[in-house]
Amino acid sequence: MGISSRMIPTEDASARKREIEEKLKQEQETLSFIRENLEKSDQLTKGMVSILSSFESRLMQLENSIIPVHKQTENLQRLQENVDKTLYCLDHVISYYHVAKDTDRIIREGPSGRLDEYLVCIAKIQKAVEYFQDNNPDSPELNTVKARFEKGKELLEAEFRSLLSRYSKPVPPVLILDAITVDEEIDLQEEVVLEHLPEAVLQDIICISSWLVEYGRNQDFMTVYFQIRSSQLDRSIKGLKEHFRKNSASSGILYSPAVQTKRKDTPTKKAPKRPVYIPGTIRKAQNLLKQYSQHGLDGKKGGSNLTPLEGKDDVLDIEIDSYIHCISAFVKLAQSEYALLTEIIPEHHQKKTFDSLIQEALDNLMMEGDNIVSAARRAIMRHDYSAVLTIFPILRHLKMNKSEFDSTLQGTAASTKNKLPTLITSMETIGAKALEEFADSIKNDPDKEYNMPKDGTVHELTSNAILFLQQLLDFHETAGAMLASQETSSASSSTSDFNKRLLSSYICKVLGNLQLNLLSKSKVYEDSALSAIFLHNNYNYILKSLEKSELIQLVNVTQRKAENSYRELMKQQIDAYQRSWQKVLDNLTDRNMPVFQPGAKLRDRERQVIKDKFKGFNDGLEELCKIQKGWAIPDKEQRDTIRQSQKKIVSDAYRAFLQRCTNISFTKNPEKYHKYRPEEVEEMIEKLFDTSA
Repeated sequence: MGISSRMIPTEDASARKREIEEKLKQEQETLSFIRENLEKSDQLTKGMVSILSSFESRLMQLENSIIPVHKQTENLQRLQENVDKTLYCLDHVISYYHVAKDTDRIIREGPSGRLDEYLVCIAKIQKAVEYFQDNNPDSPELNTVKARFEKGKELLEAEFRSLLSRYSKPVPPVLILDAITVDEEIDLQEEVVLEHLPEAVLQDIICISSWLVEYGRNQDFMTVYFQIRSSQLDRSIKGLKEHFRKNSASSGILYSPAVQTKRKDTPTKKAPKRPVYIPGTIRKAQNLLKQYSQHGLDGKKGGSNLTPLEGKDDVLDIEIDSYIHCISAFVKLAQSEYALLTEIIPEHHQKKTFDSLIQEALDNLMMEGDNIVSAARRAIMRHDYSAVLTIFPILRHLKMNKSEFDSTLQGTAASTKNKLPTLITSMETIGAKALEEFADSIKNDPDKEYNMPKDGTVHELTSNAILFLQQLLDFHETAGAMLASQETSSASSSTSDFNKRLLSSYICKVLGNLQLNLLSKSKVYEDSALSAIFLHNNYNYILKSLEKSELIQLVNVTQRKAENSYRELMKQQIDAYQRSWQKVLDNLTDRNMPVFQPGAKLRDRERQVIKDKFKGFNDGLEELCKIQKGWAIPDKEQRDTIRQSQKKIVSDAYRAFLQRCTNISFTKNPEKYHKYRPEEVEEMIEKLFDTSA
């Protein structure tokens, strides 16, 4: 056991030694491996350095060889480019010498049908001209291409004129009427476009115009343009006028620029294509007034027996309506012409060209307006005041369209702008003169016995005056402005209310003059009762006419109690008429009536008094009924009222008289004196003022 303990440590040390020796051996092997690899790496490094050095040497040799070649190539390329440019310039220069020959055929044949190709040729010629002017101004080629350029420009001008002349046509009348007509029932009405030239033609004309302005240095085509378009504008308006002459007489009003015609101060229902005025109404007024101015016509029951004239006045109606439409047509066509002109004419020439373009049509319209004024002036000199009625619709239309007219003529010469205001002033002046002279004529109309209505009905003067005033009502704003234009203060105070007051004063003046004249005329009648009936009929006619129309509203502006005044006048005349029965009624009173006791016997004188009263009543009743039966009260309401009143007065007095004479024996033949029962008296009075009975 002791031997084993000493042997164990010796074995452990041997094992440990062997382990260390093995590790040392491994480390030595690793070190040898590293050394071998390092040696190989050094060898590889040396080999790589050698290779790189060799490559660098070769690159330097290559660069030294390539750079001279590259520079030589660049020089060759530059030389090639210079040669190409030189050849191109030579070709370009040589081409200018061939331009005249190359473009000869196209220029000679003209631009018609191939405008684009033609303009390309013109551009080539223009460039050749510029080249020779800059580089060889003395060369014969310059004269050749210049001549060719001028020829080309002339043909372009000729093409401009040809296209414009060939395709410019008057606008058809129906299309114009559609363009100037407004339908009030359609809120968003599509605007009628007036196409003056086909689109393709318009583009060619615009193209030629642009070339002539930019390259041709030519403005003559603008004169050509306004001459041709001016002629078409005038022909369009004349065509519309002729259309009216052919169609309006038979078919009435065709169309109308009507939206402006409704009264501003009265509500009206919408009506599509409402005419500017009703031709027949004015014609009727003119006929009545013209016939009145001739005198010598007897009035009949119910008013004047005048028969409207035909023929000449129908033509006048058409002329007035035609002129009004032509004014609207001119504005619409001028606006359309200006829109077309702006596409063709350079901006700084547009206003002047437009001014020239519209002159002929505008002058013709203004001259026609002046003729209307002159005709009215001559008519007024003949005391034919109906002529003013032809001016009213025209003047109203001119004034209502003046703002649009002025806007259309904006930029034109002052003489052009002033033509319409001058015409308006002339119409207002002559119209105001006619109104004033008409009022004077109403006052000074002579009292001629043969011209008085024998039945006491409405006098011709009254019906004509009222008819004239009713026409003023349709044009009240125009008439008020007419009167205001003659006022010295109108420039500062001419308002709608001011004009209305002037017109109201004028109407009251006419009515006052009429009343004075009627009073004077009534004295022509020998019978005061017929005079009273005459005045009553006329006052009643005036009052009813005022009330049925809106005239009473105008009268009330300055004379608020006009209706009461006429009713009072009528009452006075009824009272005056009833006094004509007083002589008859005096026979039924107690005056001179004998006083007697019932049953007492009358003396001869007393009996004779009663007989005379019966006879006086009977004879007076018969005479009055016979005379007054032929008188007339056209107004049924007034006629019945006067009859009923008179029946009551006479019947009550007659019944009372008969009651007093009851049981009185004043004659052996009572039926001789007591001819009529009260009912029969009433029947006789009921037949008064009835010419048919």
